[in-house]
Amino acid sequence: MARIRGVVFDKDGTLFDFQATWGAWSRGMIEAESRGDPDLAARIAEVLGYDLGTGLFRPESIVIASTTETVAEHLLPLLPWTRKEELMARMNARAAGAPQVEVPRLRAVLEHLAELDIALGVATNDTEAPARTHLREAGVEAMFGFIAGFDSGWGGKPGAGQLLAFAAAVGLDPAECAMVGDSLHDLSAARTAGMRGVGVLTGVAGRATLAPAADVVLGSIAELPDWVAAQG
Repeated sequence: MARIRGVVFDKDGTLFDFQATWGAWSRGMIEAESRGDPDLAARIAEVLGYDLGTGLFRPESIVIASTTETVAEHLLPLLPWTRKEELMARMNARAAGAPQVEVPRLRAVLEHLAELDIALGVATNDTEAPARTHLREAGVEAMFGFIAGFDSGWGGKPGAGQLLAFAAAVGLDPAECAMVGDSLHDLSAARTAGMRGVGVLTGVAGRATLAPAADVVLGSIAELPDWVAAQG
């Protein structure tokens, strides 16, 4: 098996803790879109797979792995006074301002991989502009040679377009790359692209969900450099 020379990461649930970042933020978004109507708020939360009581997303939530556009399309039937483009613009504006909770040792892990001469990228189903904002605020944007959102021209996951674009951008064969993510969408994209799939448990899905689709499941990206080095 080829030595791993490139790693492309999902963002939410992989570089940033999903529930800690988006749990509390989503309550504010739901309250704003429901315009103070508690019944509508409850219906929006149900569509999103969000528990208003705990402030957490359920494992089956569409938000976990879907694109912003897909989430907006699911919400539109509940918000007949708005258009998809307007809703997406509000979602993106709120997302860009959401405080991100980094997974432990984020920068140290990326620096370690760079020391191993590993090319780094990000492929997210978020839109590119908020993704870059989040990475910039974490002080790691410049560490990635490739950053793509679902709107960057290569589609979203579980499609393989972003991953193949990453491999091409850094001059590697997909077989020399690994995709790291917290969802089945990430791992399906890895398989389709011909990359190794690495699941992490900093999202919502558990080991039992990810393991059948992954080459390996790690607790977090903190374990990634050792795993990469062990691949030869």
